[in-house]
Amino acid sequence: MATRLSKPGARMAAAVLEPSSQDREHIFDLFRRWGYLEADLDPLGLFKPLPHPELDISGEMADQARHYYCGTVGVDYMHISDPERRRWIQQHMETDHQSIADPGHVLDLLIRAELFEQVLQQRYLGSKRFSLEGVTALIPLVDEVLEEAGDRGAIEMVFGMSHRGRLNALVHVARRAPEEVFAGFEDVDPRSVLGSGDVKYHMGATGEYVTRSGARLHVHLVSNPSHLEAVDPVTEGRTRAKQDRAGQGGQEKFFPLIVHGDAAFAGQGVWAETLNYADLKGYTVGGTIHVIVNNLLGFTTPPSELHSSRFAADLARRQAVPIFHVNSEDIDAVVRVAHMALEYRYAFQSDVLIDLIGYRRHGHSEVDDPTITQPLLYKAIKDHPPLWQIYAERIGRNTEAPVAKARQEFETAQKKAGTLRKKPTLRELPPYWAGYKGGRYKPEYEVHTGVAVDQLRTTAERLSTYPKGFHIHPKVKKLLEQRAEMGSGKRPVDFGMAEALAFGTLVTQAIPIRLSGQDTRRGTFNQRHSVLIDVENEQEYVPLEHVAPGQARCDIINSTLSEPGVLGFEYGYSRDYPEALVLWEAQFGDFANVAQAIIDQFVSAGEDKWNLLSGLVLLLPHGYEGQGPEHSSARIERFLQLAARDNFQICQASTAAQYFHLLRRQALRQWRKPLVMFTPKSMLRHPDASSPIADFSSQRFMPVLPDAETETPRRILVCTGKIGHELRMERKKRKDRSTAIVFLEQLYPFPEAELAAAIEQHASARDLVWVQEEPANMGAFFYVLPRLKKIAGNRPVLSVKRSASASPATGSAKAHEVEQKTLLTLAFTVGTQ
Repeated sequence: MATRLSKPGARMAAAVLEPSSQDREHIFDLFRRWGYLEADLDPLGLFKPLPHPELDISGEMADQARHYYCGTVGVDYMHISDPERRRWIQQHMETDHQSIADPGHVLDLLIRAELFEQVLQQRYLGSKRFSLEGVTALIPLVDEVLEEAGDRGAIEMVFGMSHRGRLNALVHVARRAPEEVFAGFEDVDPRSVLGSGDVKYHMGATGEYVTRSGARLHVHLVSNPSHLEAVDPVTEGRTRAKQDRAGQGGQEKFFPLIVHGDAAFAGQGVWAETLNYADLKGYTVGGTIHVIVNNLLGFTTPPSELHSSRFAADLARRQAVPIFHVNSEDIDAVVRVAHMALEYRYAFQSDVLIDLIGYRRHGHSEVDDPTITQPLLYKAIKDHPPLWQIYAERIGRNTEAPVAKARQEFETAQKKAGTLRKKPTLRELPPYWAGYKGGRYKPEYEVHTGVAVDQLRTTAERLSTYPKGFHIHPKVKKLLEQRAEMGSGKRPVDFGMAEALAFGTLVTQAIPIRLSGQDTRRGTFNQRHSVLIDVENEQEYVPLEHVAPGQARCDIINSTLSEPGVLGFEYGYSRDYPEALVLWEAQFGDFANVAQAIIDQFVSAGEDKWNLLSGLVLLLPHGYEGQGPEHSSARIERFLQLAARDNFQICQASTAAQYFHLLRRQALRQWRKPLVMFTPKSMLRHPDASSPIADFSSQRFMPVLPDAETETPRRILVCTGKIGHELRMERKKRKDRSTAIVFLEQLYPFPEAELAAAIEQHASARDLVWVQEEPANMGAFFYVLPRLKKIAGNRPVLSVKRSASASPATGSAKAHEVEQKTLLTLAFTVGTQ
């Protein structure tokens, strides 16, 4: 391919002396470093090349270097420290390339992409569709990526993108029938999605792409919300799960491609979090192809107001990732860059970024008038021919027949869509989801989660030993000795050991474990110690990887300091490894709100919007212990506000055995729903929250723990979590025999029958009191109280809680102590005056 040259202006073309090889390298290095700034990248010519003073040189070598680096491709790669990678790019850039082998195929893709949008515009005028017009070069770009990937033995591309061009990609990348897309505009069978579903340009899809060489690749277009870039970590997690399932060679068989918008790429932080873990062992997928569909415009905002740097892509320079800027109307260059990007990914298992620069023919959505805010830009766009016409003229092809054919195909499909009586299914369910259920809860989904004492003892032995000659830390040695005693029944089992026993027994039942989070391997509260470190050489030993021969894998991963990026990844992973127990742990539950978009859009609503199930577990440390506003509350109230239609489970286990059964229940039953679990901090090793080993052999998790200590109480305190143990200690201190304490272990789905039964055990009780640590406008108060009143019948229902507050907790330890003592006192006295 002959790359188009930017004009060198008044620079002299002749060299006086033949330059030496050293001079040549110096000149070429200048263009390798700065040439992309002077590249000819904007089809409309409005985004001008930026002259760089170090490139103000003339001569034969300068002209040659300018030919390679200042044409319609500008590559930014000199920030990469690895010389081998830089040499690879140099070798591929510094050579003349032939035109693409099959221009007719590319022209057909461009015609189809453009005509598809035109038919949508004509038939559904005034409907949002987020057209690809102006950057239809994306379709031949992805086509070339798939062609090259198929030649390398890839079997699936996991495709993440936001709404711009998504409908076009459904037809021309995921290869869904056009009438299936048109049906979304026809609102076929609206009764089937009352109160659920999503807009057409958010829906995921699967399909088969057949390359020109005959390779067949599965394409998985990931469902996404309007929260731009939120789909990025989900795409990566889904890819990693598919790769892990495949085992050896998984990175070659499955690869991700993510399409970004220019404004979102520059402005949204979650993609940077995703890029940051691209090369980390626990998260790498062997490289991602990133493509910015760059309109040089975000809604109504120009680039000068969107990012401080020249390019939206510049933020990717934080890592050793090559950035290929390419003019979208030089199709030869676009295809060449796509080919190089895929080759580079496989050569170095690295991310690659393509900045595909074009324009947006219409407004942000087709009902928007962009001439109000960008009159000059849209004056230029109005007179600019579509890309297929430009390319057809360049290669000398008559387009009358293929244009008529494409238009006829899409118009026929549109008419067919109007006759459909059922909403088409755009996605085929993978075989590994067979047998798992969603929808409403049914009692028959329950499973036996207890484990025989002998097996617990054997598992505990494995978990508390390490190789001979391993130099263990004295404190960890003492911990393992205590855990051995727990397994043998000599000591009550605490939360850390309960979790290890749950994981250890599950991996022997062929259930893989994946747990990630900040400092998760040791545990924020020093409670886990899943990875033992030799104090002399820092070699690692993971007992959970050595429980039994042929066991399932167990990955405990320290994550980056990220919430949305990591939670999104784990949600994605759970989507393509349903038989695994996948967990994300927040360092403190308070920090989960940083990932609120992932929680709102995927975890809680994924099934309702897209019919996508997930068994992801969120471990959120929660409890008021005088540690301030950001280390007290996991915001129970927010999760309860999201709860509807049995979309997920919300629990707070008060004992180690309950935690054990809850984890095993989540892994073993076929009802696949996310589990939000509020976990303890101060109670992790507290004797009152520890459990005898016999409790781990009981049948299952109990959503309500009734009071067995008080026979004829006058008052019943209902609570959840740590406050219950403090109430029991207060009752003991008071020598109170007239108050029962009931633990609500599962908040949602609400265990009405179990709670009613626990209360009816104490028919003589006069008062019911809901007690919580959280302020009145937080916690479970608003949710539980009406349900408690329903159960109470004629009994009065009272409540004890902190006063409503804008902040979850006080920053004063002394104030906290006073508040907590007041809560405990009121719990036993309120309503008695």
